[in-house]
Amino acid sequence: MTEIRMKRLLICALLGAMASGSALADAGLDLAKSKNCMACHAVANKVVGPAYKDVAAKYAGQKDAEDKLVAKVMKGGSGTWGAIPMPANPQVSEAEAHTLVKWVLSQK
Repeated sequence: MTEIRMKRLLICALLGAMASGSALADAGLDLAKSKNCMACHAVANKVVGPAYKDVAAKYAGQKDAEDKLVAKVMKGGSGTWGAIPMPANPQVSEAEAHTLVKWVLSQK
């Protein structure tokens, strides 16, 4: 393979990775808005529940973080962030919960 062709392939791969990251950001934020998550959460500051950037920081590096948080979205939870419980969100499918959680964990 020529050097020019390798450079073109590398550029295409990088552009594809950037586009998929942007797609995740758009899909996650759109889901959070459409499934009423933003009624209790915001990206950068605490509302009723924790800020998404704080959730991302708390679970950073935990291999099972996605599964833990998907379960909380689907079934609800309490005690992790204080006395106010997070209710289950029956509007969210399991696939949507994974998309939401991946987006939340990507917040910095």
